[in-house]
Amino acid sequence: MTAMVDEIHARTFRRGSKTYYNSTRFFPPVVRRDVYLLYAFVRTADNFVDDRPQDAAGFAAFERAYHRARAGTRDGDPIIDGFVELAERRAFDPAWTDAFFHSMRSDLGAARHTRLERSIEYMYGSAEVIGLFMARILDLPREADGAARMLGRAMQYLNFLRDIAEDNELGRVYLPIDESDLDSLSYEEASAKPGRFIAFMRAQLQRFDAWQTEAERGYRSIPLRFRVPIKTAADMYKWTGRQIARDPFIVYRKKVKPSRARIVARGLLNWITGCNTR
Repeated sequence: MTAMVDEIHARTFRRGSKTYYNSTRFFPPVVRRDVYLLYAFVRTADNFVDDRPQDAAGFAAFERAYHRARAGTRDGDPIIDGFVELAERRAFDPAWTDAFFHSMRSDLGAARHTRLERSIEYMYGSAEVIGLFMARILDLPREADGAARMLGRAMQYLNFLRDIAEDNELGRVYLPIDESDLDSLSYEEASAKPGRFIAFMRAQLQRFDAWQTEAERGYRSIPLRFRVPIKTAADMYKWTGRQIARDPFIVYRKKVKPSRARIVARGLLNWITGCNTR
């Protein structure tokens, strides 16, 4: 039964994130299981708001079931029960999960975060708290929390850049177009103002790079056996950023993602070199 439940978590995680999933294969088995518990929960919640059409009722039921489980009444859902057990064992702050649900709830309907401060507020719940969850799973010192939050923010911001076409279809805007003279991030607008679009994208990639650099200062707090998968995932995001920087219009043609072979090769290199390479 335990093996079957573990497979549910692994399968849910694997379906939702190739880069994260393949990078986490480098964690020790015990830690990897906890990471699966975490990501199965957040990916399930995210799926409700990303489905087409969105499943607002399913999301609300999932959130209510979480609060019941946290209060001691568990419905037997392995995704929710596994996360609540993890949260109790690893001493997650319940406010982090509340912030996560708040950000996910804001995606029901057409989310428009066209100012940077709004995007950062959203990213706290959608990504920075995931960094905090991971810091508790890895038992990192509290002084690593800032870097953990920043890594989550940087990765989420890169996702915004990578997923522009998909978010257009969903009526969502997560990038600060208010600081540009672009009226939208539609392909038509970008094509009409190619120079301005390219400049905007590269400016956002510089922002990603700055946040990623700040996050990397926290690597020294992470034991090597944990640093390898974390740095591998971050390296793949940096690789994705480089592809977009070369040709920002690529985001309208395809979803830029590294192959599994690239992820595994980078993970092995990070392991062999002790994460000394960039």
